[in-house]
Amino acid sequence: MLEKIVRTAEFLNTKGIKDPEAGIILGTGLGGLTTEIDIQVEIPYQEIPDFPVSTVQGHEGKLIFGDFGGKKVIAMKGRFHYYEGYGSEQVTFPIRVMKELGIRALFLSNAAGGVNPSFRIGDIMLLEDHICLVDNPLIGRNDDRIGPRFPDMSVPYDKQLIEKAEAIAADLGIPVRKGVYLSTTGPTFETPAEYRFFRIIGADAVGMSTVPEVITARHMNVPVFAVSIITDLGVDGKIEYTTHESVQQAAEHSEEKMTRIMKELISSM
Repeated sequence: MLEKIVRTAEFLNTKGIKDPEAGIILGTGLGGLTTEIDIQVEIPYQEIPDFPVSTVQGHEGKLIFGDFGGKKVIAMKGRFHYYEGYGSEQVTFPIRVMKELGIRALFLSNAAGGVNPSFRIGDIMLLEDHICLVDNPLIGRNDDRIGPRFPDMSVPYDKQLIEKAEAIAADLGIPVRKGVYLSTTGPTFETPAEYRFFRIIGADAVGMSTVPEVITARHMNVPVFAVSIITDLGVDGKIEYTTHESVQQAAEHSEEKMTRIMKELISSM
């Protein structure tokens, strides 16, 4: 795998993507953050060697490099998911390439369903832990040149970055929540019984991404910060008919607030 990672990173170097300080992956309905990036390079995924192609509405499928918050960043406008038919190596391959390019931290966003009864649509949740109900992306032969066979996951989300984000949000007057994100494969939205089960086992929000990316980053000792936008509710009495379009629309309502927090946080690195 390392040879493939290096080959892709070298290709991106030839396109002008060099020495990014942070990597950013944007979830459903949250690609607008890229309008705040002073873009220097923009490459469609299909032009990048060994990259999958994003097939989901709301995931534009472009790799962007430029200045954001005074730092050089590489951003994925659209991510990859198991439900698209990709294996774990393909879903998480871009994170490995970002590490090879030089990122010092990974910043993630997603749209999620809230199962915490106190949550409301539009809430911003900072992830402080997760539950993985998808295949672990590290299953298979391990390459010790990339990371250890048994990586520690006692601190999956960087505590200093969370504390900084809380302080930034407070200064900006933006209320935030903290919680546990649970990852499923999708593509179905959850049944009421599944929502109840996820809450019982400790989840505050549920989605179809992020956790494989976090595990991969931590395998390579890359610090991670992640945020969920609560776009629908999986709480008894509040469950409504959900579509991909309704999730996109709800995410877009809180996108500007999330972008302000991310920009200040990356600037503070």
